[in-house]
Amino acid sequence: MLKLLISFDWAVKRLLRNKANFGILEGFLSELLRQDIKIDRILESEGNQQHESDKFNRVDILAEDSRKQLIIIELQNNREVDYFQRMLFGASKAVTEYINLGDEYLKVRKVYSINIVYFDLGQGNDYVYHGVTHFTGLHTHEELMLSLRQQQLFMRQTAGALFPEYYVIKVNQFNDIAKDTLDEWIFYLKNGDIKEGSRAKGLAEVREKLTTDRLNKEDKATYLRHLDNLSNQKSVIFTAKDDGIAEGILSVARKMKANGEPVEKIIAFTGLSKEQIADIPD
Repeated sequence: MLKLLISFDWAVKRLLRNKANFGILEGFLSELLRQDIKIDRILESEGNQQHESDKFNRVDILAEDSRKQLIIIELQNNREVDYFQRMLFGASKAVTEYINLGDEYLKVRKVYSINIVYFDLGQGNDYVYHGVTHFTGLHTHEELMLSLRQQQLFMRQTAGALFPEYYVIKVNQFNDIAKDTLDEWIFYLKNGDIKEGSRAKGLAEVREKLTTDRLNKEDKATYLRHLDNLSNQKSVIFTAKDDGIAEGILSVARKMKANGEPVEKIIAFTGLSKEQIADIPD
C-alpha cells in the first residue's frame, strides 16, 4: 500500500502538538535556526483553537524550548497585505503574555517568529529571509555589544540578539533544488514529499509518522476534507484573478475606443477580437 505523506500545515494543526511527535518540529527548527532545539512543551496560542471555519486560514503553534525560548510557527495560505504587522504583533504578544506582572525585565523571553507563507510576500528573489535587530553606532558604525556580565547572564553577544528574530519562508518561490538540509525541509513544505537521500533532522520521523495510513478513520476523513478545501480555495483565487484580468483588459479597451484609437491598435494591445471590441458600448 502506498504511504502518502501528510502535509505539514495539517500536521501542525492536528499531530505535531503531541509530545511523541516533538522530534519532527525539533528537526525542522534545528535546521532553520542552526542550533540544537529541544521542545519542552506546546503553549496555548490563538491558532491552537480549532474551528470548523478555519478551513484554509492560518495555522500557528507556540512552543517553549529547553532554554525557555518562545518559538512561534505560523503557516499562511491566504495573501494578507498587513502580514508583516501581524508578525510584529504576534511576537510582541508572546513577549508580554509570558512575563508576570512585577517580574524583572531580565525574565523577558527570547522570541523566534517563523512564518511559512504560500503566497508572494513583499518583494525579493530569495525564499528564506531572516530579520534581526541591530544597534549600530551612527558615528562609529559599530555593533552595540552586551557587557561581559550581560553576556554571561543572557548567553548572547550583541544587544540586538535579545530582541525577537523573524524568519519568512516563501515556499512557492523555492525552485525544488535542495542544496542543503534546510532546503530538504522546504521541499517537503512545498511538495508534501521527501527526496531520496535527504539527511535533514526530523525528516526520517516525517517518513515514519506523518503518513496517511497511520491516521484513524475520523482523522483521515478530516484530512481529505482539508485537501479538498485547499483545492477549492485555489480555484476560487484563480477564478477571481482571471476575472480581474479580464475586467482590466476590457477597461483598457473601453478607454482606447473612447479615445478614438484604431480597432487594429486595440486588438494588438489587448488581444480582443473585432467582435468583442464592437460589443463594447461607446
